[in-house]
Amino acid sequence: MRDDAKEFEFALEQKNQELMEKQDYEIKLATLNERNRIAREIHDSVGHVMSSSILQVGALIATLQDKNAEESLINLKNTLTEGMNSIRNSVHDLHDDSMDLDSQLYALVREFSFCKLSYEYDAQSSPNIKMSYSVIAVVKEALSNIIKHSDATAASIVFRELPGFYQLIISDNGSPKKFDLEKGMGLSSIKARIEGLKGHVHLSSEKGFKIFISMPKEAENKLKQGDH
Repeated sequence: MRDDAKEFEFALEQKNQELMEKQDYEIKLATLNERNRIAREIHDSVGHVMSSSILQVGALIATLQDKNAEESLINLKNTLTEGMNSIRNSVHDLHDDSMDLDSQLYALVREFSFCKLSYEYDAQSSPNIKMSYSVIAVVKEALSNIIKHSDATAASIVFRELPGFYQLIISDNGSPKKFDLEKGMGLSSIKARIEGLKGHVHLSSEKGFKIFISMPKEAENKLKQGDH
């Protein structure tokens, strides 16, 4: 009886932990979605008004004969343009902040039902948004491959941050099959995405199928600089 009670208590604690994690995830996702909504509204409403104002002032400058008034309008146009650029940068940053890689990957894990799928995320900082989108696309492709080509009963996704690079490992326990990195199974698409990030892809068919991916932080930092 004692063993049964302890087992029941342990199972109950696990269930409570899962419920709390699910609740935290849903709150976080709702917050990120709200940020995206605000960013879209600012872009669509305020951005449109500012763009229209800049065009109207430009039209007035082109038809105006008064030089003194023209100089004032040019200053006004420059101020509006500066404000417009500031809004664009703010919306861009707000949208970037709304991309949470951990939440996005966890959502993919929750939706996957082909076989048992474990997930581990160990990163203190989030990658640049372009790298995050690439990681999400790679994981989607890999999970699709498992469904289409594997007889796996268990799979795992691991994303880690290491001193000089990010590491992504996707594995399953399915029967090893012949593969070609250049053809088929979406592997060529994965390879192209990772090479675009100056990263490397290594495949293994020992004890199942594994995709090892490393992406240097140096490339991620260059992508950040290119965004602004």
